[in-house]
Amino acid sequence: MRFTCEKSMLVQGLNIAGRTVAQKSSLTVIEGILCKAGLGISLTGFNMETAITYMIDADVADAGSCVLPARLFGDIIRRLPEGPVTVVVDDNYKVSIRAGYASFTISAESAEDYPELPDVNEGKAIRIPQNAMKELISGTIFAVSENQGRPIHTGVKFEVENESVSAIAVDGFRLARRTYHTKEALNRQLSFVVPAAGLKEVEKILSDAEEDVSFTLGTKHILFQIGSATLVCRLLEGEFLDWRRVVPANCPVKLVANVADLASSVERVGLIVSEKYKSPVRCTFSNQVLNMRTSTTIGAAEDRCAIAGDGKELEIGFNVRYLADALRVVPSEEVTLELTNGLSPIVLTPVDDKTDFAYMILPVRIKT
Repeated sequence: MRFTCEKSMLVQGLNIAGRTVAQKSSLTVIEGILCKAGLGISLTGFNMETAITYMIDADVADAGSCVLPARLFGDIIRRLPEGPVTVVVDDNYKVSIRAGYASFTISAESAEDYPELPDVNEGKAIRIPQNAMKELISGTIFAVSENQGRPIHTGVKFEVENESVSAIAVDGFRLARRTYHTKEALNRQLSFVVPAAGLKEVEKILSDAEEDVSFTLGTKHILFQIGSATLVCRLLEGEFLDWRRVVPANCPVKLVANVADLASSVERVGLIVSEKYKSPVRCTFSNQVLNMRTSTTIGAAEDRCAIAGDGKELEIGFNVRYLADALRVVPSEEVTLELTNGLSPIVLTPVDDKTDFAYMILPVRIKT
């Protein structure tokens, strides 16, 4: 195998594909990065759950494949001078690396023992803009469960309808939903759950551009195509929460708040709350004002925020971090706060139809 390509392109490919190289495994070959030279160069990292393949334009003199030591090869390439890099692998898997006056010789492994990647070809790809997919992920992934007792909730559920793609995450204490309305009919109806670990890698690769990302659903895996990168990961199986049933509808109390002002107040009150010193924030929704206060063994805090509407003196306790997390991803300047009573969840919804989201947070019992 022999190829030449620009250092910058090789570094980018190693940075992306290297994210899913196994750190420690009984199958040592997947601790390396699979390199294939053909029409271009493909670099693959695969930890048996998620695989990323990145394609690079290169001048390939001799086609071939091998498994390169991921960390050492990456460290060498990153420290080479800028410009073209030539890599030659002989029949004994000795790797020669040259760039400018710098040269290295390292050892690689045969690609024969590298596991085959899952095949996801039976489905029809769905395309949406990269920035829309990025918002679906970032707007929900913070609310996935970390409880391995219910593995299905450690991922984000996607629901594809005729003219929309929704992402939903739950963890037993809160729910996050974001919906993207497509410009063209998808003529599909799908429901599947993607592990949070795989989605975090998708999110890192996505850009804020209008260029499309496509995803294809297989029997047990999903494939994302993002520019030169391809990511395949295993789907989660099980019964996901019937989220439509648990989100309150037609709440009698609806208030409107400025997102930035409310987030600032919540974060200020939360300064004395920590994992060690837990305490709910006591929210009193009055006429045109929301009063917040909390106390822990290290002190007390109070603040207030202007709201539009009358909260009828409803008093509810919330986990301050959950409130802050939801407000941080609300994609608008104002948000509607929907309430029922002191023992029911709060639901954050859009003020207008420019965006489509819902963030539900369960109350915390407070001492009277």
